[in-house]
Amino acid sequence: MITIGGIALSLAILIVGLFSLDSLDLMMDVQFRLAHRQDMQLTFVEAVSPGGIHSLERLPGVIGAEPSRSVPVRMVAGSKARQVSISGLSEQSRLHRVIDVESLEQVELPRGGIVLSSGLAKVLDVAPGRTVTVQVLVGRRSVLDLPVTGIVKQYMGQTAYMEIDAVRRLMREGPILSGGYLAVDSAYFPALFSAIKETPAIAGSGVKGAALQAFEDTFAENIGIMIFFNVLFASIIAFGVVYNAARVSLAERSRELASLRVMGFRRSEISAILLGELGLLTLLALPLGMVLGYGMSGMLVKAFETELYTIPFTSSPRTYALCSLTVVVSAAVSGLIVRRKLDHLDLLEVLKAKE
Repeated sequence: MITIGGIALSLAILIVGLFSLDSLDLMMDVQFRLAHRQDMQLTFVEAVSPGGIHSLERLPGVIGAEPSRSVPVRMVAGSKARQVSISGLSEQSRLHRVIDVESLEQVELPRGGIVLSSGLAKVLDVAPGRTVTVQVLVGRRSVLDLPVTGIVKQYMGQTAYMEIDAVRRLMREGPILSGGYLAVDSAYFPALFSAIKETPAIAGSGVKGAALQAFEDTFAENIGIMIFFNVLFASIIAFGVVYNAARVSLAERSRELASLRVMGFRRSEISAILLGELGLLTLLALPLGMVLGYGMSGMLVKAFETELYTIPFTSSPRTYALCSLTVVVSAAVSGLIVRRKLDHLDLLEVLKAKE
């Protein structure tokens, strides 16, 4: 049982380590490939007329552009409040989409009411059908009670979404916009950057490719280190457990194994007797380790969940296969080291009768 438990623990540690890599891949796919499909986001120094979107479309390399209207607000529900930003998007937005991570479908923004991210809804403790008080922090500083028409589950951020015309009504303003999302031909990026620098109305820009690369570099480095130590630690546990069990078994059965050698059994046959039991214990430990790793991964998700982001609880068959293979190889190497000692059994010494 000790052998099974040790091997199962090493497998569980490996699964937890590679689980984080699967989760990171899923987060990046949803965030940067399904939801944020734009190549660049631009922000104006101040809100401009709808003609501003046509100015963006005339920039070098721009294939398509969609308007956005972002408004900082203080959102209050009962005794709880948060300062967030309301993102106003066009009804047929295709570049910046509001994606529910459970269904992976685009959420339709209503012309009345507000849609909250799951993180924000949890903080404010509201559900669809409830009302939140929105205090605008710029312009005329309007205060309105808006119905929560939907909750969208997202992995990152605390954001509220409205249809762009609804945001304009909230602000008591005309059809203006504060920025835009662009689809860009990558070959024109140098010319586009030069044009942006020469446009004083543009306050800032964000390139999705650069954000994605920074995200991958930061997390890949940290997760790579964690996975390395998990693999090392788990391999040492599996190696040590099997090696210790094999040495104990060899010490207890050396007389019987030597007797079998004298009777004519080959080394491969007595090796199968010694190592076959350890191989069976290893195979029995694999399902237990998978269940244990799944449970530990679930606990890890809950432990790292914050108001700003949620780690998805997901794992692929590749993870279980790779982790099982690592444990089996570690156990096999350990068993083969002990197996070599069978080749050097002193048959006369182990067969001597004890006084």
